[in-house]
Amino acid sequence: MHAGLRITAYAAALAATFGTAYGVGQGIGPVVENEPPARHDMRGDGSQPAHPERESPPAGGLQISEKGYTLDLATPRLAAGRTADLRFTVRDGVGRAVTAFRTEHDKELHLIVASRDLNTYRHLHPARAADGTWSIPVSLPRAGGYRVFADFTPERKGAENLTLGADLAVSGAYQPQPVPAPHATAETDGYEVELDGTLRPGATRALKLTVSRDGRPVTDLQPYLGAYGHLVALRSGDLAYLHVHPNGEPGDGTTTPGPDISFTATAPSTGTYRLFLDFKHDGKVHTAAFTVGAGGAAGEPATEAPHESSVGHGH
Repeated sequence: MHAGLRITAYAAALAATFGTAYGVGQGIGPVVENEPPARHDMRGDGSQPAHPERESPPAGGLQISEKGYTLDLATPRLAAGRTADLRFTVRDGVGRAVTAFRTEHDKELHLIVASRDLNTYRHLHPARAADGTWSIPVSLPRAGGYRVFADFTPERKGAENLTLGADLAVSGAYQPQPVPAPHATAETDGYEVELDGTLRPGATRALKLTVSRDGRPVTDLQPYLGAYGHLVALRSGDLAYLHVHPNGEPGDGTTTPGPDISFTATAPSTGTYRLFLDFKHDGKVHTAAFTVGAGGAAGEPATEAPHESSVGHGH
């Protein structure tokens, strides 16, 4: 074939290939990269939104960088069963360490560490050095993939709450675990917590958790992070993060210290979610874990037996 003809034919084929790829890309669109962070699904007075049926809220924690901030994880690997410092920095758009944060729920930053199979969970509160480096000793019992979430609001006018996520590898003998099966109650440290309610994509739903011990309702819960309960939801599969808060707060004249803790939440999509409830009683913080389906016939509340997972908290 003449050289000119070969070049023309090649250029035509190349244009057709890229044209097809462009069409496919336009049809699919971005799925994760442009998702904004999770938002809270309740009003300050604890009431339900006026229009509970609405578009699904965006999920958080799926990006390492967003709105000019980046989670710089300085400890990308740990060894299973060994205590080591987990270190990280939040950096701004030009790479400087951020050193000013708003206090929200009694802390400048909330750190969540969860295994990919959602059997291990830690709610931690690291210390920040003057140079902006955060650190906290961590011990994770199982090898495998983990996700680290930093939930914070920069101390800057107009700044929004962000949840940034980064991957963490934990070395050791890896034994995959299934997501715990659905149950309506969870046992933790001698307490029993019952979940009443379900999640539904794009719709605000009430979740009520009732705490008891030795068969008796617990009516003297203590404030923890400015509330009688703190709830985090993670979507199985990609670990999308949904941070919800209780309706009401201690000292508001209407919220009682148990046995019930109520929340409102909206699932960003159908799927399986793990709910982790932190509550404080007798001076100690306890964590109860649940598995909940959102959408379809799987939308029943659930939890696992206490020996099947490792849940906890820290300061």
